[in-house]
Amino acid sequence: MIFRDRNDAGKRLILPLAKYRDQPDAIVIGLPRGGVVVAYEVAQGLNLLIDIIAPRKVGSPFNPELAIGAVTATGAGFFNEDIIEQLEVPKEYIQKEAEKERKVAQQRQEMYRKGRPPLNLKGKTVLLVDDGLATGATMKAAIQLVKEQKAKQIVVVIPVAPPDTLIEIEMMVDQVICLYAPPFFQAVGQFYETFGQTSDEEVMQILRTDKE
Repeated sequence: MIFRDRNDAGKRLILPLAKYRDQPDAIVIGLPRGGVVVAYEVAQGLNLLIDIIAPRKVGSPFNPELAIGAVTATGAGFFNEDIIEQLEVPKEYIQKEAEKERKVAQQRQEMYRKGRPPLNLKGKTVLLVDDGLATGATMKAAIQLVKEQKAKQIVVVIPVAPPDTLIEIEMMVDQVICLYAPPFFQAVGQFYETFGQTSDEEVMQILRTDKE
């Protein structure tokens, strides 16, 4: 399965989520930046409000692209203990990097949500949307934050993910909607014809549009 772009992926997710259409206690939460584009299409198709949670990946000291975990603006996070143990990552490094990324997450959250009241997900059905999962670290951190806010139900919504990550996510939430879980998975971008970077301005424009 190949998606034309993130908008196409979002539109294809609407039908499997039809039961959430017009639900007053449901909200769509996108993960910046690319996931917000997918989330926008989902929110529009279901006539739901959209908001964001902006987790930040914590990279390995030997390979910054390899996520050993992720944190949110509140400090809620997830860490892969298996990878940390295998790489013998020092606790001091984890604490320092986690705090650094938490501050960045807080800055981005404030920038994206400027003018909005504090995020309040208590008692809500939360549809957590991204453009795809690889390790799932940032999604897991977002899930922890939503749980802290005492959401009634958590539904993870993604176009594509590797089967092993999908199983891990399914154990953390009430429901997962995933259109494609290929056995051979290298990167999210391989399942999109167009997978350019989403800008901060695009994210803010989507959130401004939703308020109008």
